[in-house]
Amino acid sequence: MKLIVGLGNPGLEYDQTRHNIGFMVLDSMVRDFRVEKKFEALVSKKQIHGEDVLFVKPLTFMNLSGNAVSKIVHYYHIDVNDILVIQDDLDMQVGTYKLKKNSSSGGHNGIKSIIQSLGTDSFLRLKVGISKVDKDHVIDYVLGKFSKSEYESISVHFSSFQKIIQDFIEHGTEYTMQNYNQK
Repeated sequence: MKLIVGLGNPGLEYDQTRHNIGFMVLDSMVRDFRVEKKFEALVSKKQIHGEDVLFVKPLTFMNLSGNAVSKIVHYYHIDVNDILVIQDDLDMQVGTYKLKKNSSSGGHNGIKSIIQSLGTDSFLRLKVGISKVDKDHVIDYVLGKFSKSEYESISVHFSSFQKIIQDFIEHGTEYTMQNYNQK
């Protein structure tokens, strides 16, 4: 079983904000799936290429994402190598992305929560750039909405993100990292 987690904050006030890029990526992919509310998350289960896949949007707010993720991982006995988390990244320019595994949270509280809850950082992450801002304005910036040009720079990659997710499901971490990390 594979677990695909999109990070974000629940509620209309956070819809389409920079911090919710994980939710946005999942929403672009999970349109016609049945979604259930359980494990403090919105969960959609689908079989893709013979593999059971859970698409998850934690409802615990960003800083407690690990609560929902760990409940799902433990309930379904999901191996850490079968987890892909989609997150925003302040240290990358808008319109860029990279895959990363075995690294610290980089100050991202959602990732920090998942690492603490799972006791490992060995899961794959799709980091989507939302650009740099000075440290005094981080909260307002990540909770702000994308400008039209920023959204256009990111939305052109949604089909790539969907292909990344598909290849992760079908081929796993190493293949996906080798084929999609931007140079």
